[in-house]
Amino acid sequence: MAQLPGPGTHELAGSSALARPGAEPAGPVAADQPVEVTVVLRPRPDATGSTASLLGQITGPRVGQARAMSRQELVAVRGADPHDVDRVRQFAEQTGLTVVAEDPSSRRVVLAGSARQMGSAWGVTLTEYTHPEGSFRSHDGPVRLPEELAEAVVAVLGLDTRPIARPRLRRSATTPTQSYLPTQVAQAYGYPPVHDVTPPPGQGWCLGVLELGGGWVAADLQTYFAGLGLVTPEVRTVSVDGATSDPTGTPDGPDAEVMLDLEVAGACAPGALLVMYVAPNTDRGFVDAIAAAVADATNDPAVLSISWGGPEESWTASARAAMEGALTDAALAGVSVTVAAGDHGSSDGVGDGLAHVDYPAASPYVLACGGTRLTARGTQVLAETVWNDLPGGGATGGGVSAVFPVPAWQSAAGVDPVSANPGHGGGRGVPDVAGNADPDTGYQVRVDGTDLVLGGTSAVAPLVGSLLLIAAATAGHRLGLVNPTAYAAGGQDFRDVTVGGNGAYQAGPGWDACTGWGSPRAGELIARATAPAPGSAGAGRGGRGS
Repeated sequence: MAQLPGPGTHELAGSSALARPGAEPAGPVAADQPVEVTVVLRPRPDATGSTASLLGQITGPRVGQARAMSRQELVAVRGADPHDVDRVRQFAEQTGLTVVAEDPSSRRVVLAGSARQMGSAWGVTLTEYTHPEGSFRSHDGPVRLPEELAEAVVAVLGLDTRPIARPRLRRSATTPTQSYLPTQVAQAYGYPPVHDVTPPPGQGWCLGVLELGGGWVAADLQTYFAGLGLVTPEVRTVSVDGATSDPTGTPDGPDAEVMLDLEVAGACAPGALLVMYVAPNTDRGFVDAIAAAVADATNDPAVLSISWGGPEESWTASARAAMEGALTDAALAGVSVTVAAGDHGSSDGVGDGLAHVDYPAASPYVLACGGTRLTARGTQVLAETVWNDLPGGGATGGGVSAVFPVPAWQSAAGVDPVSANPGHGGGRGVPDVAGNADPDTGYQVRVDGTDLVLGGTSAVAPLVGSLLLIAAATAGHRLGLVNPTAYAAGGQDFRDVTVGGNGAYQAGPGWDACTGWGSPRAGELIARATAPAPGSAGAGRGGRGS
């Protein structure tokens, strides 16, 4: 058993690994097994006031004249304190660990060592677990920190390697009677005609997609976009924590998520550069991928689409704090983040009879995307209801967070969500918006040489993300966190969906915990994005430098 640090060490709050149902211990991790961790540090304490002021500007009930921060500005107010980084270096030297990488701008230090060294350094015992979906490594008890790191460390990610998320896509259990090309869904929602979308010169016309598995196939993309009459988009892969685009060769695996994201985004925002940030499916990989996208000066994504998630309770408090730090950076940097709200209805796949919400959709720094069933012809929406194929099928996620309070921009709009669970507490309401997600009215895509129809809120994240990219290009500036603007407008930029439910919640007039404000009215959303900010002569947010 690893030797725990001596007296005077501190427990890292919220760092005890969570149990995973169905997992069985298989013995200790081999002492010489290589282990890497990401140590996530606090933002520099001397800039706390500046950070609070900036966050107030972008997340308040009304949007002021906040602009996207440059990377240099972001480092100045959100970067790690150099003394904290020094302390991690000293800790590594004392415990025999190796500093692999340092990124003070995103407050991360990567350390490597053997399992024996890691266990001793952090005061945990590392154990292998087996699970029907694959083996993983975890640990007992909380991470322990020395006195000099007790206030500086937010999370130590990588000791636990359990899969943290699943793709939010669905295949129909039957042959769909009606399905659409992504361009047809975009047309129904009023997106500009594809040949009228003019990419702006230079950078800023990039949409990132975050993937935790699978890969893309160039030949499939060429065939697909040729069928749409569009130029095949340029796709780049950014490797995070050693992961790469790795197609499995079967449309039943994670390739389906990757290709759905790329094909929907590329069809709805033609000409955009698409960048796949691929990371291991762990809390460490997820956090590091978002940080990599925000820091990416080469590709400079204005929008990041995330179609992976899991119940918010499946994250430890320390890992969730690290994730929120990365999403806060994205909001301050003007990166709009769209996230699928889940495909298991109000239970989010948790079998305890209670309502749950998906994460990171529940974060107050993202635009959560729910699902509908769409019937459309050309530019006309003939009918739209809440997507719900339960029991036996999927349904849009949505509900009330048990972790995050009601954001100011929700309460100011008269949206004060109340949980369906006993106690009926309030919290961040999910989703914010919605779009076609029912696999029975799904998207025609191509995956690993196979043409098929896919649905799920996975499709809505890139669908809405592409619209935000078009709106940003039209406005000439990044949109960043659009939630305050959308809520301040009282949902005028969205088509209200009032029929249906997702289990514990029912749709109705105005915002609801099934489809949020409803599906996009693209013309109205783009017009609002290009309007001057209140009290200004020009657009409310400027561009972003490197």
